Amino acid sequence: MTNFDLKNTFDVIIIGAGPIGLACGIEAQKAGFDYVIIDKACLVNSIYNYPVNMVFFSDSTKLEIGKIPFTSSNPKPTRAEALEYYRRVSVYYGLNIRLFEEVEKVDSINDKYSLRSNKASYVAKNIIVATGFYDTPIALNIPGEELNKVTHYYRDPHYYTMQNVVVIGASNSSVDSALETYRKGAHVTMVVREPEIGEHVKYWVRPDILNRIKDGSITAWFNSELTEIRPGEVDIKTPQGLVTIPNDFVLAMTGYQPNFELLDEIGINFSTDKKLLPDYNENSMETNQRGVYMAGVVCGGMDTHQFAIENSREHGGKIIKDILEKMKIVNRVMEN
Repeated sequence: MTNFDLKNTFDVIIIGAGPIGLACGIEAQKAGFDYVIIDKACLVNSIYNYPVNMVFFSDSTKLEIGKIPFTSSNPKPTRAEALEYYRRVSVYYGLNIRLFEEVEKVDSINDKYSLRSNKASYVAKNIIVATGFYDTPIALNIPGEELNKVTHYYRDPHYYTMQNVVVIGASNSSVDSALETYRKGAHVTMVVREPEIGEHVKYWVRPDILNRIKDGSITAWFNSELTEIRPGEVDIKTPQGLVTIPNDFVLAMTGYQPNFELLDEIGINFSTDKKLLPDYNENSMETNQRGVYMAGVVCGGMDTHQFAIENSREHGGKIIKDILEKMKIVNRVMEN
């Protein structure tokens, strides 16, 4: 059996240092718990991996945590402003965060949990999973996806100047990458499974992409899908038949999914349908594993649009309240 350092014994371990993981840490700290936040990458890693020019859909007040005001130059903050805000919140509260530390194994030991990362071993009474969904892209599962010219993450448009770029999808990320690379001189083709650009695309951006498609600046194949990627070209299955076009880069904005391997390792159950919704109590956020809670967008399973920062900031408060109530019950039993 692993020997655990007493310094690494906590009331609560929070897996994930995104905005919701930080919010959970703040609530744990306010309750007087010994806690630690562990993340396999950098602070608010999902936001860090957003496109450099990304603007949030929501205004800054809806992204606030810990009652710390989020001021931005415009009502809708940028990626850079969000990174600065969550960094300042972490410093303000002096949150106990351990970054670039990946959780490898979780076991139950009597009424506690043991957790091993690539750097240390821990014991905790409670675990909060706030891992989001941005780390695991949904694969295309087509020939050529493994080529270096294919990416599921879009960062900066300059890289694609004067190149033939295929953008897959019609979500916010797809539309943003198509418009930005086009405006930096790329020859852009969008490949969309659906019959039109998504309804949930940011309202101030959607008319722009529709007009660019209408005037021919950006080519769009609807009701279509990529079937093969080769070094200098791609095949597109369209309603008119198979089309082959020159191609230098593929931006596969196909969406992302939670780290189901980690959730399965912990023993969390899922629904049997395509949504793979995790089993948890909406009032307490506790899963089918006693003492294991979920917070943030990971609660939506494959329905990744169900939760966002705006409507899951309250999860931390629910969780810590439930833990406190359980502690009161145990204390009363011990007193009697």
